[in-house]
Amino acid sequence: MKTIIGTMSGTSMDGIDVAVLETDGDVVGSAGATHFQKYTKADRSLLTDAMAACREHGRDHALVIEADKMITAKHYDAIKGLMDEAGLTASDVDLVGFHGQTLYHAPQDRVTVQIGDGEALARKLGIRVAYDFRTADVKAGGEGAPLVPVFHQALVGGVPLPAAVLNIGGVANITIIGDDSLDAFDTGPGNALVDDWMRSRTSRTFDQWGRVAGEGTVDEAVLADLLAHSYFDRPAPKSLDRDAFDVMALDRASLADGAATLTAFSAHSMAKALEGRGIKSLYVAGGGANNLTMLRMLQAACGLEPQNVEVLGYDSDFLEAIAFAYLAARVEQGLPLTFPGTTGVKEPTTGGVLSA
Repeated sequence: MKTIIGTMSGTSMDGIDVAVLETDGDVVGSAGATHFQKYTKADRSLLTDAMAACREHGRDHALVIEADKMITAKHYDAIKGLMDEAGLTASDVDLVGFHGQTLYHAPQDRVTVQIGDGEALARKLGIRVAYDFRTADVKAGGEGAPLVPVFHQALVGGVPLPAAVLNIGGVANITIIGDDSLDAFDTGPGNALVDDWMRSRTSRTFDQWGRVAGEGTVDEAVLADLLAHSYFDRPAPKSLDRDAFDVMALDRASLADGAATLTAFSAHSMAKALEGRGIKSLYVAGGGANNLTMLRMLQAACGLEPQNVEVLGYDSDFLEAIAFAYLAARVEQGLPLTFPGTTGVKEPTTGGVLSA
């Protein structure tokens, strides 16, 4: 087993999760210290502007380059923050798994853009870094997402199958583990639409515990229109950009009604992903696992009780950071990250880059 630090900065763009994991890339092992570093308002503004610039002008635009430097510096600070709190030195850590920040994801065009300079981060930390996890899969014809299913498969060993793990980040993704199968795809929105709604109308960056949504009324007509999006008719595997859905129809809604409708959209799109699969065990992780209104709506829509992944012994809030520590070990070992049932790639595919 090696001591690996994993990081995640997701589509919610709230900050950086950092976690320690003992793993060999096969067995998940024991999790250790965690740390969260919040992005400032200026950081989030730069990332939002860089996303727009990347879509329109490509990754060489000045805003993208500026955001790349910021992401690298912020991850260094976050990793050092964890190491200082845990009493770790560079010699105690074998490897860092550095996901970076996704700015643009269009696998149908063979394009996925994650910023963050893995080589620069490795030099500054004095620790080897595994990075650029998605590009190889996209180049091989895969969706490039989700990457965590092989981790989820190792995580749920011994539970009744088929089992499903829902990771509710900015975009929600699901892993379905059968006796001899591993399937995964993005189900639709997770927290991103609700977070954006709250930021645009309040000083808050998210709907804590789903309280605002819980006070609102779902606009059933808008919900039906959102669920009619062509994405939900596409066969899996499939992946999604965070800004794929137009929610302009809610512009005149009250704060609570808009939050309720967007929360219901996330919950119902997750429930659609579970239909007809005979799931016996349903686990949830990510920021959305704390949204009680979303979980209540999900249970009502699918008839299954979602259990927090913490019942398996891992911190739900840091599960993706833990996952990227695990994936970093697989990069180092040359083990596959993606599979035909998870990204649509033709054969199990290795990926990632190891720093010099």
